[in-house]
Amino acid sequence: MAAKAGRERETYRHGDLRNALLQAGIALAREGGRDAIVLREATRRAGVVPNAAYRHFASRQDLIDAVRAAALAELAQAMEAEMAAVPAGSVPAEAARAGLRAVGAGYLRFAREQTGLFQVTFPFPNDPRGEADPAKAGPGGLNPFQLLGLALDRLVAAGVLPAERRPGAEFLAWSAVHGLALLAIDGPLRHVPAPFTAQLGQRLLDMVEQGL
Repeated sequence: MAAKAGRERETYRHGDLRNALLQAGIALAREGGRDAIVLREATRRAGVVPNAAYRHFASRQDLIDAVRAAALAELAQAMEAEMAAVPAGSVPAEAARAGLRAVGAGYLRFAREQTGLFQVTFPFPNDPRGEADPAKAGPGGLNPFQLLGLALDRLVAAGVLPAERRPGAEFLAWSAVHGLALLAIDGPLRHVPAPFTAQLGQRLLDMVEQGL
């Protein structure tokens, strides 16, 4: 009992236990995706006994949900970073087009570089347009799907995308980009050299932009 208490005190000395377990879950996801997130392993990495986890996560699914929120926030951050790289002072139409491409590029880059975390972000249990949880948002306060919506709204404002074609456009763009990401992770493109996959990504973004 004394050893158990000592381990828990040591963890708390370095920060709160819930966050320690969450960070362990995130690390497990980076290594092996959703299947790698196991409460017992998370508690081992956090330095506490397994039962200690249930004070903060009632089940493995609770921990997965928390890791998923963190993964969505990282995905949003990657997308925002691409959007921030769009040159300032561009012609509105050109800036809007570049912004849409940046959203897609950030999505594909995250899927390629953070495959384990990317796999945890899906499936979406609800309509992503209504997921307003700040834990799933990037620095700008928007989640990945909302960032896509923002890029599409800017296309409309710049006169690039007719307003009557705006409803549901998120799902068209998302399905195309997400589909390529999955083909590169678990499909036939996983054996293709990275430069070719990157080239396909750019062509896909061209197709999405022109198709919309």
